[in-house]
Amino acid sequence: MTRKIIGSLSCAAVLVAAQSVLAQTPPPGAGQTYPSRPVRIVVPFAPGGNVDLVARAVARPLSAGLGQQVIVENRPGSSGLVATHLVAKAVPDGYTLLAMANTFAVVPSLISNPGYDPLKDFAGISLTCLVPQVLVVNPALPARTVKELVALAKARPGEISYASAGVGGTGHIAAELFNRHTGLKMLHVPYKGNAQAIVDVISGQVTMMFDQVSTSLGHIQSGKLRPLAVTSVKRSPLLPSIPTVDESGVRGYEDTTFNGLMAPAGTPRAILVRLNAEVAKAVQQPLLRKRFLELGVELTASASPEAFTAYVKAEFEKKAKLAREAGIRME
Repeated sequence: MTRKIIGSLSCAAVLVAAQSVLAQTPPPGAGQTYPSRPVRIVVPFAPGGNVDLVARAVARPLSAGLGQQVIVENRPGSSGLVATHLVAKAVPDGYTLLAMANTFAVVPSLISNPGYDPLKDFAGISLTCLVPQVLVVNPALPARTVKELVALAKARPGEISYASAGVGGTGHIAAELFNRHTGLKMLHVPYKGNAQAIVDVISGQVTMMFDQVSTSLGHIQSGKLRPLAVTSVKRSPLLPSIPTVDESGVRGYEDTTFNGLMAPAGTPRAILVRLNAEVAKAVQQPLLRKRFLELGVELTASASPEAFTAYVKAEFEKKAKLAREAGIRME
């Protein structure tokens, strides 16, 4: 009997010792410092656009800061849904990230089945840039200020039209928000892209539009378009003499295009914090900031992953409310 008890105790001791060793042995990869291989940033749009350019510019200093190559991969299609779905389903390990813009927070409010929830399926990393839009009109329009434009539109109901690059796009959303703040009901003329929309405002086929400062600046400087106000909370360094919409009397108006980085939900906070810190360092590089400011783009970063998540949440709720009130839907 004594031998059996001793044998049982010996087996138990061996089992406890084995469990102790296993508990102290890290799982595969746990001892490695993130990142241990290249990181991929998926861009939902074709190369050459604002989201792509900013993602590629930030990827270079990120590669240096992380000690691993940061690869930018374009996956355009379905208003950004192709890339968004891909990243939402990726392993939440910090190696597959999404370069997103306003559409990320807007699309779920405009279509019945977007296939993702911007708040539940993703974790915020950081803002990467802010891009103000500018309200431009045909120079022949007898309105040189926002106040005069609003008065003219109210005096001529149904006659003032605005162009956009398409339903649900940044220009469309900015104009509908302007309508809500001013009580106007301007006629929307959507186009399949920005280029033709600008051409028709210049020719007088359409009265006005909200456009990114960078793409309208040349036409403003040549006198083909007249700027009335910028949509950001502060004036654009490229148009310092042009007031904001808020300064022009439409109090509380603000609609700034933004870009940022998101990760799949469930990504460890330590990884999100590391990425946030590296983005903050990347966007502070003087030469990079100067180059983008010349294009009307302000590189910036969020104070924390949680701050960016809160920013996206506020944008989503704001745009969802606007879509309901304005009846904006995408087919």
